[in-house]
Amino acid sequence: MKKTNIDVVYVAKLARLALSAEEIERLGAQLNGIIDYVSELNEVDTSAVEPTSHVLPLKNVYREDKAGPSLPVDEVLKNAPSKEDGFFKVPKVIE
Repeated sequence: MKKTNIDVVYVAKLARLALSAEEIERLGAQLNGIIDYVSELNEVDTSAVEPTSHVLPLKNVYREDKAGPSLPVDEVLKNAPSKEDGFFKVPKVIE
């Protein structure tokens, strides 16, 4: 694969980053190293590997649903900007 040079200044401008000349030089070398490594990975024979969407099997882990004590109404409403008769008071949204 051909050698690729990343335009670090252009990428930094897109990301709205201000980089020093030293950072540009260092990041350019690091990004080129990453591109070289990916090129090496492209050379690996994966013809016998079955395609997967995840490396590990996925399963949902649920805890048992148990009813527990609720917070006291006063504690729940103590940070509410507006409350009335033990409820949150919100602006009317339906006319």
